Amino acid sequence: MRNIVRHIRQSLSWKLSLGILLMAVPIFVLSLGILYAESRNNVKKEALEHANSVLSTTMERVSRYMGMIETATDINDWAVTANLQPDSLLAYSNFIVSINGSVDGCSISTEPNVFPKYGRYFSVYTVRESDTVTTVIEEKYEYFEKVWYKQPRQLGKPCWVIYFDESDSLALTLDGMIASYSKPLYNDEKKFVGVISTDLSLLHLSKIISEEKPYPDSYFMMVGEEGRYLVHPDTARLFTHTIFSDVDPREQSDIIALGHEMTTGKDGNMRVAIDGEHCLVSYRPVPNTNWSLALVCPERNILHSYNRLNYIITPLLIIGLLLIMLFSSVAVARSVRPLNKLADKLQRIAEGHYDEQIAKTDHQDVVGRLQNNFASMQESLSNYVSNIQQMNEEAIRRNEELAQASELAQEADRQKTLFIQNVSHQVRTPLNIIMGFGQVLRESKSILPKEEAASVIDTMKHNAMMLDRMTLMLYDSSAKGATEERYAMRNEEVSCNDIARESIRYTEEHYPELTIGFKSDLPDDFCINTSRLYLLRSLREILYNSSKYSDGKNILLHVAEIGSMVHFIFTDTGPGIKAEEIDHLFDTFTKVNDLSEGLGLGLPLAKRHVNHLGGDLIFDANYHGGCRFIIQLPKV
Repeated sequence: MRNIVRHIRQSLSWKLSLGILLMAVPIFVLSLGILYAESRNNVKKEALEHANSVLSTTMERVSRYMGMIETATDINDWAVTANLQPDSLLAYSNFIVSINGSVDGCSISTEPNVFPKYGRYFSVYTVRESDTVTTVIEEKYEYFEKVWYKQPRQLGKPCWVIYFDESDSLALTLDGMIASYSKPLYNDEKKFVGVISTDLSLLHLSKIISEEKPYPDSYFMMVGEEGRYLVHPDTARLFTHTIFSDVDPREQSDIIALGHEMTTGKDGNMRVAIDGEHCLVSYRPVPNTNWSLALVCPERNILHSYNRLNYIITPLLIIGLLLIMLFSSVAVARSVRPLNKLADKLQRIAEGHYDEQIAKTDHQDVVGRLQNNFASMQESLSNYVSNIQQMNEEAIRRNEELAQASELAQEADRQKTLFIQNVSHQVRTPLNIIMGFGQVLRESKSILPKEEAASVIDTMKHNAMMLDRMTLMLYDSSAKGATEERYAMRNEEVSCNDIARESIRYTEEHYPELTIGFKSDLPDDFCINTSRLYLLRSLREILYNSSKYSDGKNILLHVAEIGSMVHFIFTDTGPGIKAEEIDHLFDTFTKVNDLSEGLGLGLPLAKRHVNHLGGDLIFDANYHGGCRFIIQLPKV
């Protein structure tokens, strides 16, 4: 026994075989179990579809049958009210039953003293007994409180009712139960005069419902509004029991749920334990009534054929496991055999037999690659020098890359220095102007004329605005400014025309000499969801550039809707932009020339703002009358 255990521990093939079995067997069993469970679910699904189909067919048959009774009543009620005489009522009651084989009985009952000759009660009734149709004037009784008379009178419209005839004198009903289509009768003065009630025996209805069954032990049941059994194979439960009778709410909550679904007029499917047996129940309300029809299919019938699979699956499982064990052991032994031979060769080399040759193989599996690698070890030594040379070349290439990186760093440092100098110059100029005019105002005090003082103040305000603009752009270009923009609200409701006019007012306020035109194809109440702050900054920046680089007299802001986008189109009649400068138009810190105003941040920041709002800032290179910039934003 110890030798066997030691052999298993030392044998790679045995270890691999056991490993394969430990992986394959659970997968095989699990797959077979999933297949078994899925097949069971598919059988139940098909059974449910079949049950629903049978239920639909039965419901159509019942509805058609009940519709015939309704039609037989509806087409004759006008004649009854038009000829409201005792003999006529007898004739019409007999006529309805005689010409309609689906009708088992028909009664026409009137209000008290409609016919003074007969006093308070007058009711005629026709009954079908086999092939004989009999019509009589009923004996006097208090029929006004009967459900077939009382309910249509209260509702004022036709209705189906089921009632219990204790006498069962006409041999019509199943245990005294009758389904009746009752309709109120009104004379020409719209006065209620009686009820015509056309009867269908529940025995007859039960036969219609039970004509088709999908499974041997399946059955139909029908319940009324309160859950009372109207159709059921157990006749002892009819009309005297409900679906809730003798039900334990703790242990039979599924039946209570089924009863609730059926009595509230819902349709669906449910798995319910009835009399200790699991069943699939399909239920549906009966049209124009407060009844519900259900088809009950025991699971033992549904799964009868399926359970035979157990006799197939068990042998299949055993045979499959044996085949897995056999094939895994053979396959592993075949795969490991070259590895054992290679181990013997290496053992001889380790013992000093360095002339032992290891042949190369054409196999591309891991064992073949291992064998070829050992055979190639000597060949690899000859490539060592070439590898060293390649390493030297790689070192030279990396040194060149480091030199280029150093140059880029120096260029970045130079750009930083130029930017700082540019910022210093751009800030110093308006500061000097503000300080100079401030000195003038302080020394002149009230000596300056009012117009010149106003001009000085406007100049100071204009330069202060320039300082504020440059400060804002520097902040926006910083990491903190970019972070604030990334998390800014973009769902503000902004009027396109209002924000365009606001940007124009702002620009004209600080540049009074400008003349900016405005045109819009959109109504003033047309809004988009965006960030008002960053859209306003972008609009003002484009208007500022148009005023700075054009004649300032032919600037137009046009708002238009094109497809799913809103376009803000800026047009001026300036000198335009050279073709070679277009590619760098939106590059950060890029200006027309080093002596021009600005930091080279206006257009790049405007484009970034618009991009963050889900749109784009475009320069129209096809426009040659000056410059045209377009801001595109989605409408939603």
